[in-house]
Amino acid sequence: MGRVAERLAVEDLAGRGYAIIDRNVRVAGVRGEIDIIARDGRALVFVEVKAASSAARRGPESPVLAVDRRKRMKLRSLAAAWLAAQEGDGRHHGTTSLRFDVIGVTLDPHDCVVDWRHVVAAF
Repeated sequence: MGRVAERLAVEDLAGRGYAIIDRNVRVAGVRGEIDIIARDGRALVFVEVKAASSAARRGPESPVLAVDRRKRMKLRSLAAAWLAAQEGDGRHHGTTSLRFDVIGVTLDPHDCVVDWRHVVAAF
């Protein structure tokens, strides 16, 4: 379900003009993964995608609420490590701001979207 949600998120972002830089990024020295790195104009955007099943009986009301303080700290660490590793390669040249977005996707048992929330500058 998570990979389906990530694919849908990439398609949505690209369709709205975001330039997708990388997906499912792992950085040496930091555990975890950045789901999507994109450029929105001059902003470099680190996107966390959270998926949930409409049939789920547990968990937060919306998948975006699953990005708690601990997850935000982890994403900040991953982003800092990624930026340090990219130093000098020009992939984020011209960036004037950094942003962390969260996309929450709720899917039915057939992987059809029943709820979609994109929180821009979530933290």
